[in-house]
Amino acid sequence: MSRILDQRILLLVISFLTSLQSTKVLSEWKKCGDRECETAMSRVQATTDYLGPDCRYLNFKTGEEIMVYSKLSRKNEDLWTGSKGKDFGYFPKDAVKVEEVFIEEEVEVLTKETDFLCLHGDKYAFE
Repeated sequence: MSRILDQRILLLVISFLTSLQSTKVLSEWKKCGDRECETAMSRVQATTDYLGPDCRYLNFKTGEEIMVYSKLSRKNEDLWTGSKGKDFGYFPKDAVKVEEVFIEEEVEVLTKETDFLCLHGDKYAFE
């Protein structure tokens, strides 16, 4: 009985640590095409395969096209945010090349806590 309880406690701790990782703020600032970050800034093409470390990241294969909606700034400028089909997430800017720029003048805005939650389908995932 105590062994089962120990396993449940271990699973609870692992779940809690995973939750902390998936809500970690990656930067306090981001650059967007508008104040709401709803306008696509550019279209990029993947130059390498990429598999992100958790559900906040966008996975892709070489040659796939991605629409960029924001770029983290100040603390963590190497991550951009974009979509590929229904998938949305962060990816390293070094894994893509810019194909077409839609917005020349970027607006810097504060990030929100919801910017760093995992989005599965139409719902936020709270682990």
